Amino acid sequence: MADIVRSPGRDLRRANDGGKRIEYLAFTLGSQIYAVPIQHIAEILKPPPITEIPRAPRNVVGIISVRGKLVTVVDLRRRFGLVESPFDRRTRILLTDTGDDEPIGLLVDEVRQVYRLAEHEIEPAAALGGDQPAYIFGIGRQDDALLVLLELKALIES
Repeated sequence: MADIVRSPGRDLRRANDGGKRIEYLAFTLGSQIYAVPIQHIAEILKPPPITEIPRAPRNVVGIISVRGKLVTVVDLRRRFGLVESPFDRRTRILLTDTGDDEPIGLLVDEVRQVYRLAEHEIEPAAALGGDQPAYIFGIGRQDDALLVLLELKALIES
């Protein structure tokens, strides 16, 4: 066992970590990388045709049908006050599963990868300085990546 930990090319910090790791799905909005716990993502979809809803809140793009079930789609760029951009081949909808009856679709620019973060790789949202919205859980740091970690329930409810 000691040979495995000391073998060349191994990251000793990760080999000795032994702590619980949580998987986060990372995605981009503009130039920023955000991440949500992967356990709350049921599916990643290419955007199908979206039906607009008259007088819907500004954040709501419309609804889509996923296997016969209607899903409300929220544009996270609008939600965060970012400049809107047209859909392209990398645009995706994250179908959420927070345990509620109704899934919500989150429109994002691009899905990146899954990060497995240990407790010591996550800093509280206060590290950003100032008052942060309740849906920002913290900041994840792994290798060269800096992830803004989001709490889905708080994001959807706000």
